[in-house]
Amino acid sequence: MSIALKQVFNKDKTFRPKRKFEPGTQRFELHKRAQASLNSGVDLKAAVQLPSGEDQNDWVAVHVVDFFNRINLIYGTICEFCTERTCPVMSGGPKYEYRWQDDHKYKKPTALPAPQYMNLLMDWIEVQINNEDIFPTCVGVPFPKNFLQICKKILCRLFRVFVHVYIHHFDRVIVMGAEAHVNTCYKHFYYFVTEMNLIDRKELEPLMCSQHTIQMAPSLKYP
Repeated sequence: MSIALKQVFNKDKTFRPKRKFEPGTQRFELHKRAQASLNSGVDLKAAVQLPSGEDQNDWVAVHVVDFFNRINLIYGTICEFCTERTCPVMSGGPKYEYRWQDDHKYKKPTALPAPQYMNLLMDWIEVQINNEDIFPTCVGVPFPKNFLQICKKILCRLFRVFVHVYIHHFDRVIVMGAEAHVNTCYKHFYYFVTEMNLIDRKELEPLMCSQHTIQMAPSLKYP
């Protein structure tokens, strides 16, 4: 990452604290392996493929946590421009509106301003990835049977952050000179979720014909 980008993507801008992997664990080693592949310039399509002999759940867990860290960092850089006045509805343009629902306060899909939606989204994901019953960190502790379903929901909601940033705040990303970093992160995310079949294709539609993503990633072969 360039010096300029390091100044933009710094720890003070992080929307939420980063979740780290414990050194010495299998997931820590997988994380280092994945990062090494990315840093070596390996094609992203190849980098996201499950390594031979590795457990799929471990591979997905590593990427879910990594994408959470990266995407909350991206949103952190523009969150001061994403306010209830500028973004009274969490959306991805006029055709797509996202409503929040959880098992507590919002038991029915509820329209919320984008910053409030983002706070709830990041809070919810933090709870999931810090729950040892869902993302176990001890060797030998199995993942729950519904682990992939939970990860699909997490990734689906993280994708909506990309949608909102690209459609409503990409001008700020360009001003900061961070578009290359954001674009690479999005490509990595897109190739991973499609390779592992973790997001319904319909959920990807908001960015399929987006002017930003067409310009930045003509190599993406959307269905």
